[in-house]
Amino acid sequence: MPIDLTAQLCTKCALCCDGSLFADVELADDAEADRLEALGLDSESDDADIRLMPLPCAALKGTRCGVYAHRPGTCRSFECRLLKDAQAGLVTPQAALTSIAEARERVRNVKALLVRCGFTDATLPLRERCAEALAHAPVKGVRAQRAYAALENAMSELDWLLERTFLARRRSK
Repeated sequence: MPIDLTAQLCTKCALCCDGSLFADVELADDAEADRLEALGLDSESDDADIRLMPLPCAALKGTRCGVYAHRPGTCRSFECRLLKDAQAGLVTPQAALTSIAEARERVRNVKALLVRCGFTDATLPLRERCAEALAHAPVKGVRAQRAYAALENAMSELDWLLERTFLARRRSK
């Protein structure tokens, strides 16, 4: 029986849902937005009048979707690079799980640094939270400057890992 890599990997990850990889999910149309709103999920329109569901997703319970059978089409069709690499046999399921654990640990570290810097609003996507915190970094106080420098460094390293492991396309040789 073949291994269901989506079930094995995605249910341990959820970085595409928790605001770590993306800031929002593009919705197909107003009907999809209305359906999600009936489930208690928010949507908004951007400047081009495209309907979006902001992340982190309110339906996320740990690393599992609370509305899985009713999730948006964009969520249904998204496959990260790590999943595609595992499906293609370019990375083992165990190596993929190790990459997920490393990324989730780095996310936890960034979130802890945000709290240390006084930014506790978990409703914003991670990059936006960091950008907001760094925009308010104090100019005085060595201890505070070190905390903000640690946050900037940790977010930079996380961005690099997320891009390389979950978002970027594999280069052809």
